[in-house]
Amino acid sequence: MERPKVNPYLILMIGVMSVSTSAVLVKFSSAESGVIAFYRLFFTVMLMLPVFLLKYRGELKDISKRDWLFSFISGSFLAFHFILWFESLNYTSVTSSTVLVTLQPLFAFAGTYFLFKEKFSLAAVVGGGVAIAGSVIISWGDFQISGQALYGDILALLACALITGYLLFGQTIRKRMSLMTYTFIVYFNSAVVLFIYVLIKKEKLYPFPAEDWIYFLLLALIPNLLGHTLFNWSLK
Repeated sequence: MERPKVNPYLILMIGVMSVSTSAVLVKFSSAESGVIAFYRLFFTVMLMLPVFLLKYRGELKDISKRDWLFSFISGSFLAFHFILWFESLNYTSVTSSTVLVTLQPLFAFAGTYFLFKEKFSLAAVVGGGVAIAGSVIISWGDFQISGQALYGDILALLACALITGYLLFGQTIRKRMSLMTYTFIVYFNSAVVLFIYVLIKKEKLYPFPAEDWIYFLLLALIPNLLGHTLFNWSLK
């Protein structure tokens, strides 16, 4: 078996560290959740666009209608994941929200079991049970603090379920596309969904202080391009 040129654990570690900056940058921003999510995806797409047009646009003709549909569904899941997660940060702590939203392996277990009939080892089941117990402890502690904190925890868990849907749909089409083409299409679809959401909610797209635009750009560069994109690389 040929060894990968880059250690996959190193890639995932960089991805985890990059994604972990997301909540802090969101808390710094004064914009509404949907607007933050939109600009995060919009700037990501704009940064990827020159490379995509120069080297990968020819791959579009080979994408099937089914893969276009799954890409849109995956992008929609990602869009509403960001909306709910960012909104949860208005009600609960960064720590609680981040811990709960990163429980997607539990939802992935359920999804792969029911959709792909995959079986799991005893260690995986025990690990899942420990993670569930930890989420219950966090939620119970927040319930004792305030109902608002518990509401934020629920939003974070819903966001976790949505990111799992994004990954499950993504893994079915990622194998047939290059990383650049897959991520560009999904991020583009997600940005379109978020733009429509912002318009429906009548959230303002401008003006914002200069710092907010820096946070939007950093969200695109670090947790998106270095975080989510590296996770997409691991789906293949």
